[in-house]
Amino acid sequence: MEKEKELGGEETESIQIKIGIIGESGLDTPAVLENRMEYAVCTPFGKPSDTIIEGDIENVPCCLLSRHGRIHDIMPSNVNYRANIWAMRKMGCTHILVTHTVSSLREHIQPGDIVVPHDIIDHTTGRISTFYDGALGSPFGVCHLPMYPPFSEHTRNHLISAAKELDLPTHVKGTVLTIEGPRYSTNAENNIYRKWGADILNMTLCPEAVLAKEAGILYASLSLVTNKECWCVGQPIAATQEIIYTYKKQVDKIQKVLMKAISNIAKEDWAEEVLKAKILVCSNFANSNR
Repeated sequence: MEKEKELGGEETESIQIKIGIIGESGLDTPAVLENRMEYAVCTPFGKPSDTIIEGDIENVPCCLLSRHGRIHDIMPSNVNYRANIWAMRKMGCTHILVTHTVSSLREHIQPGDIVVPHDIIDHTTGRISTFYDGALGSPFGVCHLPMYPPFSEHTRNHLISAAKELDLPTHVKGTVLTIEGPRYSTNAENNIYRKWGADILNMTLCPEAVLAKEAGILYASLSLVTNKECWCVGQPIAATQEIIYTYKKQVDKIQKVLMKAISNIAKEDWAEEVLKAKILVCSNFANSNR
């Protein structure tokens, strides 16, 4: 590893950037991903959703994982979020960029827009949101993790900059509310979520974002708006196939944003931020020996 001098004169080791990508972005095509290898990663929490595809994107080492499996046969509540994040950690990822499809709770957020969320509301009920649960094979102790900010701001800004460079309609902030699913929300629920301050709805961001932070990995989401929720009386309620069609029609621009962001992220030295992310976990860890 190369060493760089900080302002105080001390030397710090630079680190090898490796970017994990979770979603259904289609980035595993030969035209985008070079030197492709697949790994079946074992974790203390079971199997990830699929094999990890490792390769280079824009000459940057990356690891790709399909959140719902490559044939999309895992419903949101059954995604093994802990295994997915642990596998990315085991593969040595310093960053995780994720793609999400979301529905809009606000008039100004339109289908086809990109949202780079800055905050989350976890409204799920049946998902384990920590590695430190006391079960056999889990890390020892308890981690009382601060969740502000829930995303890596520096990483988030790279997604925003990449989308703006491509002249795509992008919202630089947004609060995501994650519901349990797989059903969609009622109109009454929509109205409650809007009063809570939620801007978009999703079924998979939590506990993924929490676990990435607990793993000491810099995490940010690139969310594509596929439809408006049922609160919007002026628009017909979108069927699942229509939502899937909208995503597939827009997936090219998601790919382009990710590729540009990956290239720009790799140009910077992230040693200090990666270290801070790990220190945050260690400084909020408690067990009977401390």
